[in-house]
Amino acid sequence: MIIADNTPVIVGVGQFTERPDDAGYGALSHMDVAGQALSAAIADCAASGEVPPAIDTIAAIRQFEISVPGVVPPFGASDNPPRSIGKRVGAEPARAILEVVGGQGNQKLVGELALDIAEGRSQMAAIVGAEAISTVLSLSKLGEKPDWSEQIGGQLENRDVSLRAKFDRPLAANNVRDIIPLYAIFENRRRADLGLSLDEYRQALGELLAPMSEVAASNPYAAAPQAYTAKDLATVTERNRIVAEPYPRLTVARDQVNQGAAIIIASAGKARELGISEDRWVHIHAVTNTDEPTILTRPDLASSARAIASIEIALSVAGIGMDDVSYLDLYSCFGIAVFNISDAFGISVNDPRGLTLTGGLPFFGGAGNNYSAHAIAEAVRCLRTDPDAYALVNANGGVMHKNAVGIYSMRPADWDGVERYREVTTDQADVSVLEKYDGNGTVESYTCVPGPVTRCAIIGKAPGGERFVAMPADGATTDVLEGGEPFGRQVQVTSGEKGRNHFTFV
Repeated sequence: MIIADNTPVIVGVGQFTERPDDAGYGALSHMDVAGQALSAAIADCAASGEVPPAIDTIAAIRQFEISVPGVVPPFGASDNPPRSIGKRVGAEPARAILEVVGGQGNQKLVGELALDIAEGRSQMAAIVGAEAISTVLSLSKLGEKPDWSEQIGGQLENRDVSLRAKFDRPLAANNVRDIIPLYAIFENRRRADLGLSLDEYRQALGELLAPMSEVAASNPYAAAPQAYTAKDLATVTERNRIVAEPYPRLTVARDQVNQGAAIIIASAGKARELGISEDRWVHIHAVTNTDEPTILTRPDLASSARAIASIEIALSVAGIGMDDVSYLDLYSCFGIAVFNISDAFGISVNDPRGLTLTGGLPFFGGAGNNYSAHAIAEAVRCLRTDPDAYALVNANGGVMHKNAVGIYSMRPADWDGVERYREVTTDQADVSVLEKYDGNGTVESYTCVPGPVTRCAIIGKAPGGERFVAMPADGATTDVLEGGEPFGRQVQVTSGEKGRNHFTFV
């Protein structure tokens, strides 16, 4: 088959990791880590020509410390991350993009920039991101404060900084603000649907994640390359304490990492011009991207219907089924993000394909918004040695707010007249939300965060079907929530100031 010159193909991928206890640890800045990853991707192209001058677009993934408006990075930051990264490898792109917040960004950008190439707006683009959270913490503990600020200037397409609009005011007003307890709301609803106790569900999390840890243990780019048994992960200990029910610490994404990854996409014509051999090309068969409503308005608190639809449509565009996929990477920041997909497609936790290519976010590392760039890099590595196979990478952002899916193969994918990058929408009846509520209701889900003062909240349904959020009115009510079995119980709710609601069990 003759591959048209405007066909987008992945021609290079690169990863970089450094750990504080590594020999030769350099305590690199975010931009330096990203530069190392992009340099590795350039080398991976194995081009006979010069790749950096050919890169016309660099899209940078937003690091965590510049993902929240008003937060000042402790060591400073670049005013133009994509151009800072490009400078490190000798690339001066015509277009620089700083992507929106969320782990879906890199996977979504593959589709977006591939479409730009297919339609002639670009010939070579790089997607690159990095985190140096571990180094920031290490140096801060030592009292060191390097200057990582960079004034680069130049054109920058600075996209929306925050997912804040996706978060519900009633949750924040009732002390549910952090990512872990927000995910716990979904996890506990699924636990209720399955009829499992806290201990049983923790065992299920352990059985899901233990095989991932084995993959991480052999991955040289992993932040925590150590294998665990399901029992290790499920057993609550001082080291594996509960961070929010039902999560022991070892079962949630590890954000203290120094990791970078990059992906280079080129037109087939540009790849030929640069002398990049076709045995390096990985074809992009489908990319989908979708958004969910806010947490409280979703019909089902145990799943993301649009994430599931995103995969279904990607498979349809690629012309394959889930059984045709040889390599899977399901975003694993929390168990529910994996279960959402595995439940829908009947994928066992013991599926012989495995559910991760990297080792998963709790063990490989949750490299901020950039994790799935590592998954794509691993997919490319696998496919180059298995030319008839397909790989599927599922990327998640926010609290299952955003989802992007990519399907890849060495098999050619014709982009002429085929809509391979799609924005997915589905019709669903959103639930109404009451910010203030006085009356009776039924517990739908809950979250509890241990600490000197345990913080708990319920998500309930009013008799009319509207949702509300409320906090325990007293210690005895908190004790019932900590027992783990409040589902379906009747409560009496009283509204208070600043959108706070308090409840007791009836």
